[in-house]
Amino acid sequence: MARLDINTLTLWITAAALRHPHDLADHVAAKSGVSRRTAGKALQRLVELQWLVQKGTARKPHHAPGLLRQVAHRYPMAGLEEDLPWSRDFAPCFALPDPVRRMTQHAFCELLNNAIDHSEGSHVAVSVRQTPTQVQLLVSDDGRGVFDKIKEAFALEDPTLAMLELSKGKLTSQPQRHTGRGLFFTSRLADVFDLHANEHAFQRRHWEGGAWQPQRALKHRGTSVYAAISLDTCRTLESVLGAWSADGAGTSFDRTVVPLRLITSSLASLESRAQARRVTARLHQFRRAEVDFDGVPHIGHGFADELFRVFAAQQPGFELVPVNMSPAVASMVASVRP
Repeated sequence: MARLDINTLTLWITAAALRHPHDLADHVAAKSGVSRRTAGKALQRLVELQWLVQKGTARKPHHAPGLLRQVAHRYPMAGLEEDLPWSRDFAPCFALPDPVRRMTQHAFCELLNNAIDHSEGSHVAVSVRQTPTQVQLLVSDDGRGVFDKIKEAFALEDPTLAMLELSKGKLTSQPQRHTGRGLFFTSRLADVFDLHANEHAFQRRHWEGGAWQPQRALKHRGTSVYAAISLDTCRTLESVLGAWSADGAGTSFDRTVVPLRLITSSLASLESRAQARRVTARLHQFRRAEVDFDGVPHIGHGFADELFRVFAAQQPGFELVPVNMSPAVASMVASVRP
């Protein structure tokens, strides 16, 4: 007789409870190759763990999804369209506040579309889990990995420079089909956002000001993206989209933030004009850019001059706004500004 693993069962019990509310034990027994008694014990354990709610009587139980819910599927990417998995396989299984549902759908479709259009992989695995406090999304493909794609398209050898460009937004290897908004806005919708690819990983946490931090990478071929959204968040899809317009209204994506912490370390501070030119790359696509000096204690004169005098003179009307400056950084910036 086959064994019934509770962790494996949680991957599909939510959808099964919706489809088989009155005969769930029979369905689990048949699908798993176990006795009905074994299936019944497993269901009782899932009730205790809040994966299921049981009503009715002991002889005629009625099961429904509980506070914990999860759906996981693996799809071949040939011919896959990102909206159908959401509407068919995932959305009916979750009970989310409407603003959170809209943000989750947006993130789901953007990340799945990125895998389909950019990864050059053959399969993609998608998992959505709901807890009492969060909805969590994981999309993993078996393709080349996002940093390898960026290296090829933009000649950026260093993954931290690739992450710097991704963090600005409007970065895409297929400009004829995409605008580079998907990954940028999805990361801003989430309270926690992890990006793993090509043996490198970066994480963004909303409550830490949204700064990107290096993380230990998963040992996984392709790209894996994890996003978690709090069920009680005050954010909405509209408020996030509007926050990145220069006037704070509408949905024009013409404002960005450049997190300088990404390209600094204990061994390499911001000293050179070449570093400044990397910071300003593609900023002409925006009307306003905040240069975030959080975690950067000091900068060199060449870096400051190239950024705040030379570049500023080349882009009249462009707003280049330094934020989170230490006293030393503020003094250096003031010394080079006309």
